[in-house]
Amino acid sequence: MDYRLELQRALDAARPVLGTGRVADYIPALGAADPHAFGLALATVDGEVHGVGDWETQFSIQSISKLFTLALALASEEALALWHRVGREPSGTPFNSLIQLEAEQGIPRNPFINAGAVVVTDRLLSLTGDAAGAVREFLRAESGNPRLDTDLAVAASEAQHGHRNAALAHFIASYDNLENPVEAVLGHYYAHCAIAASCRDLALAGLFLARHGLRADGSRLLSRSDAKRINAVLLTCGTYDAAGDFAYRVGLPGKSGVGGGILAVVPGRGTLCAWGPALDRAGNSVGAVTALDAFTTNTGWSVF
Repeated sequence: MDYRLELQRALDAARPVLGTGRVADYIPALGAADPHAFGLALATVDGEVHGVGDWETQFSIQSISKLFTLALALASEEALALWHRVGREPSGTPFNSLIQLEAEQGIPRNPFINAGAVVVTDRLLSLTGDAAGAVREFLRAESGNPRLDTDLAVAASEAQHGHRNAALAHFIASYDNLENPVEAVLGHYYAHCAIAASCRDLALAGLFLARHGLRADGSRLLSRSDAKRINAVLLTCGTYDAAGDFAYRVGLPGKSGVGGGILAVVPGRGTLCAWGPALDRAGNSVGAVTALDAFTTNTGWSVF
C-alpha cells in the first residue's frame, strides 16, 4: 500500500469540511486555534511513519490523554480494583454531564468521560505520586520526542474555567470514590489534558495498542487481554456520545479530544492520528472524523 497516497486521499476528502464546526472556546486558551488547520499521521507496527498536512504541528491533546492514564493505571498490579470505581459502558450523555453520575452514586459510566478520567487520574496519582508526570514521560518515551510537555497556559485556562470538572470531582469525592484531595487530582487532570503534541507524536505513542500491549522498546506495558479491553472501551466510549456514529463511519477504536485530535488504533497494523480544531456538537473534530472515514473506506483498514 502507498501510505502517503492514502493519507493524501483522506486529506482531500476532509478539505470541504475543514472549518465546519466550532473550536473549543469554552477553554479560552483553545479558542485561538485555526479552525482550518489539519494534519494526519500514520505509524505502522513495522516502524514506518507518514503524514500529510499539519501533521507535525503541536496541539492540545485534551481528552486523548485519558487513554494513556487508563493504560498506565491498568499496568499496575492492582488493575482490577480500578474497575470497581469506574464502569465500561457508553454514557449516552455529554462528556461533562453530572446527571448520570448522581443516578449511579458516584461511579462514572466509563473512563473516557470527564468524571471517569478524574477517577483514573486519582488512581494513577496514588500509584505514582505524579499522574501528569507519568503520562508526560510515557508520551516522551514512546514518541521519541523529549521536548513534549504540558502547555502551562492551557492548563491554567482549564483550571480557571473548570467549574464543571470541579463539581464532578467534589461529587465523586462525596461518594468516597477519590483517594486524594480534589484540588490535587484536578491539578494533575488539567496538566495531562494540556499536554501539547503533534499527530506524529500521538500516532507513535499509541502504537502499544496496535502491538497488543508492547511498548516501543519491546517491553510489555499491558497483557494482550488488557490491550484488547482498552481497544474495546475505546470503540464503544472513546468519542463521547457519538461513539456509535464513529464506529459506523470509521470502524476503529478511537479517542478524541476537544483540542481537535483523534487517535485511532488498527490492531496489528498501526495507529492513525488526525487533527482539525473545528468540532461538532459532541466535541469531535469534523475534519478528523471525515478523514478517518475516508482512510478506512479506501483501504479497508477496519476492525469490521
